[in-house]
Amino acid sequence: MHQENTKQENKKMKSDSQAVKVYNEIRRMIHLYLLMPNTRLKEDEWAKKMEVSRMAVREALNRLLGERLVTFGEKGGYFVTSITEEDIHEIRELREILEIGALRLCFKKMNNSHLSRLQKICDDFSSMVEQGYYSGAMEADMKFHETLFEIADNERLHHAYHTSHIMLFHLKLGKVHTYLDDFAQTDEEHRKILKYIKEKNLKLAEDALYSHLARGSASALGLD
Repeated sequence: MHQENTKQENKKMKSDSQAVKVYNEIRRMIHLYLLMPNTRLKEDEWAKKMEVSRMAVREALNRLLGERLVTFGEKGGYFVTSITEEDIHEIRELREILEIGALRLCFKKMNNSHLSRLQKICDDFSSMVEQGYYSGAMEADMKFHETLFEIADNERLHHAYHTSHIMLFHLKLGKVHTYLDDFAQTDEEHRKILKYIKEKNLKLAEDALYSHLARGSASALGLD
């Protein structure tokens, strides 16, 4: 009886681990627009791609469904949730609240090691754009903002950011726009934020972050 219970527990742990693996990958791809809005997510295809069971894929998709990153189609099936103008406005407002708070905490806790991490992310971003590796550049973009929360070192704030499903603004009329001028502006804006952090000028760092988010949302809406 004990051995049977152990086997069942091990089986469940394996299934849970597989589901988390699928969840993390699909979530990452949605946030980076590697999976576009309204894309259908087929269980069998993802099970084969991730080398997991269909049950694990279904569990991951249901979790994403609960987080509104995925919707259930009228005739069945899972689809990546579409993004509206209202969504972009709300995402910008939420990012302003959370990221300005993180930035203020960063100023109290920042050290040379943290500055080096942010500098490396900026350099990685530039390198990836130069090489035409735009999905990697978008990951570096996301990493820059996530690192501010890591440096802020407030678990509840970081959790709020993570569970709010903050997306990047590399979206225009439902399409990823890998225009070099947009990436060049993002690079310049990240470096300006870092410059003011190094100079310990909170007011200018906040202004630079506000401008960065405002420009990004305007670009996503095609208002730039």
